[in-house]
Amino acid sequence: MLRYLPFLLVLALWIYAFIDCLNTPEEQVRGLPKVVWVIIILLFGEVLVGPIAWLVAGKTRQTPANGATPSEWHRNQRTQFVAPDDNPEFLNSLKAENKKDEALLKDWEADLRRREEELRRRERGEENES
Repeated sequence: MLRYLPFLLVLALWIYAFIDCLNTPEEQVRGLPKVVWVIIILLFGEVLVGPIAWLVAGKTRQTPANGATPSEWHRNQRTQFVAPDDNPEFLNSLKAENKKDEALLKDWEADLRRREEELRRRERGEENES
């Protein structure tokens, strides 16, 4: 099984580079047109030259906001977790949902009353005709 591991790693890198190249917008591709990068990845994938060239030189890598790495950004952004019953936005959303549900229930009740009244009229009309 271990003798297949290098082949599988090369194949995984090859597939990753190919899909990454296809999903990258044209304006983020550096050096060569995107089609040429796809051909390079496919032709030189077995010897890892194509995929490594794509990962190193083919795509514009975006720098994090404010020059901070993601871990630095997360350290600086303290998230304050609030329980749902203490969160005013959540409570307001519940009130809004309750109002919608009450309005819908009133509409259903009015429709039910109208249908019951219509059914009573039909029954009375049929009894009077007999």
